[in-house]
Amino acid sequence: MLHPSIITVNLAGRLGGVAHRTVLELLTTPFDCWYVLQHMGAVPLVRRRVVLAKDAFVEVAIWRVDEPVSPARHHFKYRLAYVVGGECVLRYDNERGKGDHRHNGAEEASYPFSTPAQLMADFATDIERWNDEHGRS
Repeated sequence: MLHPSIITVNLAGRLGGVAHRTVLELLTTPFDCWYVLQHMGAVPLVRRRVVLAKDAFVEVAIWRVDEPVSPARHHFKYRLAYVVGGECVLRYDNERGKGDHRHNGAEEASYPFSTPAQLMADFATDIERWNDEHGRS
């Protein structure tokens, strides 16, 4: 379970705001980039997989891009996933044509992106809520 006390670090230099310290410490990796994103003018900010339980992990990738991923107006490309028992139960991402959105199981809804730090906070809150609703701690 993600604990509320991890929401306290100012990471303005990297992500532009307050974020989950423990999660970001676990999720921050050296800058390596995929070939396709290099040609998008992308700078990787976070790319990491973290095992949370024997059957569950979180995978996060956030890049700063030169051009917004239409229809978004911000300069970030991201993919955050929570996988339990081999199934992606939560996912936040943005893709060309769809914009910012999140998946909860089979349901998809738009997501009001503001900053990468808020994205991480919202994702952590959804993981905690999902775990609570499904009897996981």
